[in-house]
Amino acid sequence: MTAPKLFISYSWSNVEHEQWVIDFATELRESGVDVILDKWDLKEGHDAVAFMEKMVTDPEIKKVAIICDEKYATKADGRAGGVGTETQIISREVYENQAQEKFVAVVCEKDEHGKAYLPTYYKSRIYIDLSEVDRYADNFERLLRWVFDKPLYVKPELGNKPAFLVGGEHVSLGTTAIFKRSVDAIKNHKPHAAGSLDEYCSAFAENLERFRITRPDGEFDDAVIKNIEEFLPFRNEAIQLFIAIAQYAPEEEFIQRLHRFFESMIPYMSRPQSISQWNEWDFDNYKFIVHELFLYALAVLLKHDRIEQANYLLQQQYYLPRNSDYGRDVMASFIIFREYMRSLEVRNERLSLRRLSLRADLLKERCAGTGIDFRYLLQADFVAFMRAEVEAQNDYKRWWPETLLYLGHFNSPFEIFARSVSKIYFDKSKVLLSIGTPKDLEPLLTSYQDGSRRLPRWEFEGFNPATLLGYEHLATRP
Repeated sequence: MTAPKLFISYSWSNVEHEQWVIDFATELRESGVDVILDKWDLKEGHDAVAFMEKMVTDPEIKKVAIICDEKYATKADGRAGGVGTETQIISREVYENQAQEKFVAVVCEKDEHGKAYLPTYYKSRIYIDLSEVDRYADNFERLLRWVFDKPLYVKPELGNKPAFLVGGEHVSLGTTAIFKRSVDAIKNHKPHAAGSLDEYCSAFAENLERFRITRPDGEFDDAVIKNIEEFLPFRNEAIQLFIAIAQYAPEEEFIQRLHRFFESMIPYMSRPQSISQWNEWDFDNYKFIVHELFLYALAVLLKHDRIEQANYLLQQQYYLPRNSDYGRDVMASFIIFREYMRSLEVRNERLSLRRLSLRADLLKERCAGTGIDFRYLLQADFVAFMRAEVEAQNDYKRWWPETLLYLGHFNSPFEIFARSVSKIYFDKSKVLLSIGTPKDLEPLLTSYQDGSRRLPRWEFEGFNPATLLGYEHLATRP
């Protein structure tokens, strides 16, 4: 690659300033820039004006750095001396080409109010500030990026219109503005943070009704896939909110509101009272959405080591007001968030996809771009599974760990259990499994081994809980 050529325009203000310019030019040359400086390149007998004009107008000179101090700005505005001559040439080039990228002002001095000294013709343009020692290195890098045309921020290629916008009207949850206010309040610990979170959660739950599937054109399973794809931006909002809570507001008040948030979405997973005729798959989109959100809430809390907060979501019961109408238990455990989806099984058969679990496939595919590695989703799914297994009284109180299909053949303990080799960490993490000591798991693990309790399997794919727990090494070190 040919070294870019750069001309330095500056004022002979004083000896110290001239030395600053020489040092600056030297630093640029050491960084691979072919600097042209009058001290080096303007020899005796040369025409100074012709030299200046060539440096400014020569197409081989790709960049011109204008070193701005008080003297330069004064001379430029007064058209005095060599600076005045260069200014007449440079200003014409700048004015004639509004989108020019050849010239940049490098500020090395400011007035007593911290305002940069700049020629009048340049005042509306962006400059590079090298006047402050503590920011010099960062801004010098910025200058080099300008010289080499390698900006730090590059506009991405324009992508295709999202599939959920093609062929139909976009459904909006209408929470984006509230989401932004809530995240800002949480991150900046504003007094109204809890209120903003409550406002967001209420709007989210209320407006979720907009995603109800009613009499779709075509196959119902197609409508479910399209629906959850349309929901993706709002799922991502919720995930970012979970992350903000985990990082900035793990206090009980916020986790309690998160608990009520999930509680408020449970009714969407079954028939509303206003509907008298329905099929078992009519609410499958909601079953997927709520299940996915709960998994991410757990995953985010565990990733950020918010173990007590994750345990709160697993430990607390969830209120089901409609059950009182039928004489059923009005409280349920977290396992209510994972319900069977008949529509995905129909889709697998109808399209002859031969997938072991379309639900697991969707969860994995949709993980891209969330900022949460899929392994954290796997870990959350396994923790939920084990918690349900420890507390299960029968086979109807179990959590089916969809994502564990993707474990692969070479299993090792999940991070939270690998860390639980330390007794100190185990004493912190054991609440997730509702146990007191590792031995409390022994009866359950034995039941898997002797076959009295069956483990989830997908044809030939399965997993070993003892391995994923690192059971033999739990609490064996200080």
